Amino acid sequence: MSKKNIDKLLIFALGGVGEIGKNMYCVQYANDIIVIDSGLKFPEEDMLGIDIVIPDIGYLTENRDKVRGIIITHGHEDHIGGLPYVLKHLNVPLYATKLTMGLIEAKLKEANLLGTTNRIVINSETVLSLGVLTASFFKTNHSIPDSVGVALDTPEGVVVHTGDFKFDQTPVNDQYADLHRMAEIGKKGVLALLSDSTNAERPGYTGSERSVGIEIEEVFRKAKQRVVIATFASNIHRVQQVFDAAAATNRKVTVIGRSMVNVVSIASELGYLHIPDGMLIEPEEVNKLAADRVVILSTGSQGEPMSALTRMARSTHRKIDILPGDTVIIAATPIPGNERYVGRTVDELFRIGANVIYGPGSVTGVHVSGHGSQEELKLMLNLIKPKYFIPIHGEYRMLRQHAILAESVGIPKEDIFMCDIGDTVEVQHGVARKGSKVQSGNILIDGLGVGDVGNIVLRDRKLLSQDGILVVVVTLSKQDGKILSGPDIISRGFVYVRESEGLLEEANRIVTNTLTKLMNENVNEWASLKTNVKDVLGRFLYEQTRRRPMILPIIMEV
Repeated sequence: MSKKNIDKLLIFALGGVGEIGKNMYCVQYANDIIVIDSGLKFPEEDMLGIDIVIPDIGYLTENRDKVRGIIITHGHEDHIGGLPYVLKHLNVPLYATKLTMGLIEAKLKEANLLGTTNRIVINSETVLSLGVLTASFFKTNHSIPDSVGVALDTPEGVVVHTGDFKFDQTPVNDQYADLHRMAEIGKKGVLALLSDSTNAERPGYTGSERSVGIEIEEVFRKAKQRVVIATFASNIHRVQQVFDAAAATNRKVTVIGRSMVNVVSIASELGYLHIPDGMLIEPEEVNKLAADRVVILSTGSQGEPMSALTRMARSTHRKIDILPGDTVIIAATPIPGNERYVGRTVDELFRIGANVIYGPGSVTGVHVSGHGSQEELKLMLNLIKPKYFIPIHGEYRMLRQHAILAESVGIPKEDIFMCDIGDTVEVQHGVARKGSKVQSGNILIDGLGVGDVGNIVLRDRKLLSQDGILVVVVTLSKQDGKILSGPDIISRGFVYVRESEGLLEEANRIVTNTLTKLMNENVNEWASLKTNVKDVLGRFLYEQTRRRPMILPIIMEV
């Protein structure tokens, strides 16, 4: 039997399915693996103290000699944010378009990885030979320029990954989606399509970014004082429209927020942002100009506690204060989970006396999504005409809805694969089926620690945050096992000591009795002593307070 007959194609996600964020998709044939995207996601509410979450790349590090490269579809954090961590363990070539590479390089510079990473800039005409796999690209529209979809030619057939996309017929930068190339790929025959599901629940079409520019200009014209506009730093089309509207209404622009300053400088340097001479001013100059001649472009559209907009709303920003009568535009929709933060920031802004334009119920024209709605997802399916369909990039309900759309355009139900992270789709001799799982999961990043915080640490943090901690310190005599000092009980976050003296005295007595009894029974192993103290004290405290603090017995021998 020839080797060709044994080899099979594997398609799997290490992140980005069943969740929004940390996108990472892999295509493997025999000894060649191509990785598409390497993103991060922000922590869920129960991930106490965690900064960001990246995919578990255990499978890739085990097979590092097979990984031919990482291809990046566009420059958003949920597609590039994991790279500084991933490239430390997986030093493979990196392929990205010019702007995307510019944004990545800023990250790699911070992580001291710029010198060691092999970076190759691609465009929609590039063809890459990566082992037995060949990658070519097609232009797409998204809320950041230079986004591409990927077509991978494999011995089993072509696998297409759309990246994030919508079909904007009037794009701000005149960078049109390449429908001809997509149709051409579809005409030649496509084995499998992996397509963006973010807006699969939303009927109709996603509006054009150009319509936002018209609305923004209108708000600028009507505003009697300063305008503060918060949006995603990486939404360069939106940022361009802010500068265009400022030019049309004779206003100067100052940029606030680290990520916004970075992106504006990178994008203008690479020629993706066109800022008229003399338009940019320093934050310090804002108060020297008439209020109706200023625009403040800021981060914080998600209500992040440390962002520029949130600090301005709380009057804790070092350079800029929002004044009564200023107009604040939040030109973004909240990412699921951030609604509360955004609501809080909007409240603070109204309290100051600002005129706030945000989300539904206000002027709705100041934001459109970068992802295609149902009709655009159907159009992609009809252009590519895949044999098999794998919905990606979205929570489970979005993937499910996308699967229903695929059925409606004629893809048989049995040819649609709903995957979780780690699930593989195996293709052999043109026939696809679910294969075995590969290692996958979340790596949690807390400060400088990568992966050193797991479920046990999070469980402890949850316990500490709910019921506090009780430390019991006892010193025992080595000779006769008598208690020399203590037990001293220290309470943090459990009860207020001054008002609970009776409770703690009783706890003290219980610990003393327990230890004395164990000593008399000749039990002197530390593990047994600690366990007994924890059990007895835990039961007593629960009976008295209905709380379960973390109990840490510290036993010393002298």
